[in-house]
Amino acid sequence: MIADLKPYEKYKESGLPWLGKFPAQWVIKRGKSYLYAVDKRSEKGSEELLTVSSARGVVPRRTANVTMFKAESYAGHKLCWPNDLVINSLWAWAGGLGVSQHHGIISTAYSVYRGRPSAGINPRFLHELVRSSAFHWELKVRSKGVWISRLQLTDTAFLDAPIPLPPPDEQAAIVRFLNWANGRLEKAIRAKRKVIALLNEQKQAIIHRAVTRGLNPNAPLKPSGIPWLGDIPQHWGVAKFKHFFRVRMGQTFLKPDLSETGELPVLSATMSGAILGYTARAKARTLLREGDLVIPARGNSIGYVALVNQLCTSSQTTIQAIRIPNERLSTRFAHLFSVGNKPFLYSFVQTAIPQITTQEVASNPVLLPPMSEQTEICDAVDAECSGLITGIARTEREIALMQEYRTRLTADVVTGKLDVRGAASKLPDEAPTSADPEESELEDETAEEELVA
Repeated sequence: MIADLKPYEKYKESGLPWLGKFPAQWVIKRGKSYLYAVDKRSEKGSEELLTVSSARGVVPRRTANVTMFKAESYAGHKLCWPNDLVINSLWAWAGGLGVSQHHGIISTAYSVYRGRPSAGINPRFLHELVRSSAFHWELKVRSKGVWISRLQLTDTAFLDAPIPLPPPDEQAAIVRFLNWANGRLEKAIRAKRKVIALLNEQKQAIIHRAVTRGLNPNAPLKPSGIPWLGDIPQHWGVAKFKHFFRVRMGQTFLKPDLSETGELPVLSATMSGAILGYTARAKARTLLREGDLVIPARGNSIGYVALVNQLCTSSQTTIQAIRIPNERLSTRFAHLFSVGNKPFLYSFVQTAIPQITTQEVASNPVLLPPMSEQTEICDAVDAECSGLITGIARTEREIALMQEYRTRLTADVVTGKLDVRGAASKLPDEAPTSADPEESELEDETAEEELVA
């Protein structure tokens, strides 16, 4: 169905760099023709606390990986209701906006806009439009400030922005189609993430067996003194992680501190140890070198330890383990031991948003086979897991391509480059809908508030 989509029959020039030609029956008016600013305040501050994520829009803060501190009281803070457009005025240019599905408290730095009853604007169409990659240009040029970290989108600037609007029935068709398309994509991505989870389980089982029992199944054993480890090879030792690594928290980087290229990579708190962006070396508080480790400190990525293979630093939602030179523990083996024993080393994490401390990491145990045996174990694990690692990487690339496709499809549909009216009319009565922003698996879940995760 998606492959059969075609452009509209007639177009006209918009005069807008980000829009170009748009369907002849659509209209373009300033935002103030459709929306007005709302400033309602909470009397007691008891409503649910919400936040605006560049990844997921407006979500309850309890579900978000937020790195900001909570206030003592939220009395006097702004309120929003379902179908209100909420914009983080300082981060609109970076995608910090969305139409809310919740009633609750938001930051006083946020702006709230409500549709005029006579405007005929569908809240879900508005949500898809203002969060699209196409409309991002408009948000960026209208945000003003001396420094990029202080760019602000005022009410006047946003309400003066041109907004293309289809007739109401077309808006409904677009929303219906995107709900269906996003639902299909999310289902496919969930299936691929399940494949990745299974491959990771196989990989972890291989690693766990090797780093706790070694390669010789007939080796004499002894009690380790650690309940979850049980017996270990008789000639192995046991020590604390802190004897081999200096452990500290990663560094806070604001989004403007990062770029797509630069001299120093910044690792993120993800399962793959992906590069979040690049920064100037002079801005880094700590330099990580080959052989150091990066450990996610909060969120669902806890336990996925990254082995550093280049000069870099890491973000504030990571724990940095800086290697202390020694002749008893190789970082390859320390990395494998941490990965292979994730359920045990991080089993104390029981909060709604999982998190660990530097003290907990420093006190973790690590096993100490002879150095030559550590090398043999690492080489054997690498060989046995190579196919699994390749499969995981391939599936992750497929997910990334699906996410890119979703971004492009949404932009093309909400700007009228593709006509979905016919496709929407053929959808079943109970068309699959996209997941609630709280549960969407299409987006990375690390970018929240003003800080980079």
